[in-house]
Amino acid sequence: MDIKRSILLVALAIVAYLMVLQWNQDYGQAALPSPVQQTTADETLPSLPEGQQAAATQDIPSLNADAPAAESAQPSGQLIEVQTDVFNLHIDPKGGDIVSLSLREYPVSQQRPDVPFRLFERSGERTYLAQSGLIGDGPDQASGRPLYQSAKQRYEMTEGQDRLVVDLTYQAEGVEYIKRFTFERGDYDLGVSYLVNNQSGEPWTGHLFGQLKRDSSGDPSSSTATGTATYLGAAMWLPDEPYRKISMDDMDEQAVREQVEGGWVAWLQHYFVTAWIPQEGSVNQVQTRKDNQGNYIIGFTGEAVTVAPGQQGELSATLYAGPKIQEELEALSPGLRLTVDYGFLWFLAQPIFWLLENIHDLLGNWGWSIIVLTILIKLAFFPLSAASYRSMARMRAVSPKMQALKEQYGDDRQKMSQAMMELYKKEKINPLGGCLPILVQMPVFLALYWVLLESVEMRQAPWMFWITDLSVKDPFFILPIIMGATMFIQQQLNPTPPDPMQARVMKLMPIIFTFFFLWFPAGLVLYWVVNNVLSIAQQWYITRQIEGSAKKA
Repeated sequence: MDIKRSILLVALAIVAYLMVLQWNQDYGQAALPSPVQQTTADETLPSLPEGQQAAATQDIPSLNADAPAAESAQPSGQLIEVQTDVFNLHIDPKGGDIVSLSLREYPVSQQRPDVPFRLFERSGERTYLAQSGLIGDGPDQASGRPLYQSAKQRYEMTEGQDRLVVDLTYQAEGVEYIKRFTFERGDYDLGVSYLVNNQSGEPWTGHLFGQLKRDSSGDPSSSTATGTATYLGAAMWLPDEPYRKISMDDMDEQAVREQVEGGWVAWLQHYFVTAWIPQEGSVNQVQTRKDNQGNYIIGFTGEAVTVAPGQQGELSATLYAGPKIQEELEALSPGLRLTVDYGFLWFLAQPIFWLLENIHDLLGNWGWSIIVLTILIKLAFFPLSAASYRSMARMRAVSPKMQALKEQYGDDRQKMSQAMMELYKKEKINPLGGCLPILVQMPVFLALYWVLLESVEMRQAPWMFWITDLSVKDPFFILPIIMGATMFIQQQLNPTPPDPMQARVMKLMPIIFTFFFLWFPAGLVLYWVVNNVLSIAQQWYITRQIEGSAKKA
């Protein structure tokens, strides 16, 4: 009978595994986007939906809190294409906005390495733009959204070229404007400058503004199916709050308006960030607002700059659009690296990532780096783990005595509890000794979870064999099954709970955790598997020592 039942359970397990694989193939994989068609110089954008055209008329921020956002002309149909070693982007001559930007070094998926991930987009499905302009007193009142001209419709950073400059020009009322985009090889930050040549007879006064406009659509870079999504929303820097998150719900409730020296404004999503960074030392008005089409806007407006007649002036800022690489972000502006959002355990996550990154510099593989990191963490917690396992081993050794007490006192819970406490005291057992060391280690596990989930370095990082991306689930669920098996083995080394109901629940825990971990990032499951294997070895050795001593006694 036992053999038949075992065969039946194995068969059911195989069928369940095949069903989960089929379900994952049918429903668990995110649909790949269609290849991005680049707009050439002779092509024009399709007409925007009527709602988005109306939203484009609210692109200019007001200079005071009471005035509504100024209106602007509609976007043009012809785009200027720019290609660098890291970007494919398009600029709308109307206002000089960046309306499309793809990251050439970051494919949208491993299955489509030829399709770069698109960060900025203006289409009928999604709106996410980087806008900038000049607003002021005159003599050119329409300087915020002019129709610029360019010498070419396509610019490309050629092999061996370290810098690419794209100039857009506009003239009105005796004032010549040059909107200059400066790209450096290998950099995800670009300079945006306005050169103002005032050949009129009056002083020119204006303010530089930069802003990020996004609709309420979901995060296209999010790949986790664990139910814990990374932060999607805006953020800004304040002197007393170097990382202040402003969610879409916050913008719905109330607009933000702050005077800030320097700093930055940003929009965050999984793995990637876009940020406007004004000149260091400049005083800017940072604000959020929402247009009547539901688009969320965060931006800054700089101080007034005056250019005398016959003189030239320059206003500039930096735009970052790319991966959350901490070193690059920190070099651009203080606090910007905090957009790599490790949650409330960031103070633990930051050193863990630093250690993991240094291990990777030696090994060159993130999977093996996670394994080495797990070993180091296990060594750091070795004394706590040993105390926990000794306590559980003693509990296991006295389990026959506990069973005898249960038979002796039956349903008299009070006497049973007193007898158990006397037994614990006699055998020098702390009932909580097996739990507290594990609880101490939980914050480290949670911090590592956020490191593996949020760090762009893990995105599409392979380990070996079938694990080609540590940031997503194991495609064949082999690691979660191994994890469940190691949990079962470890459970056999633990003392059996005296309560029958608790004992049955504990037997189900490996199965529950296996299903829970099916959709966890493979890198995190790898950590858990290695940690379990090391724990089994340590616990088996300590249990064998204590049980051997008990038999001799």
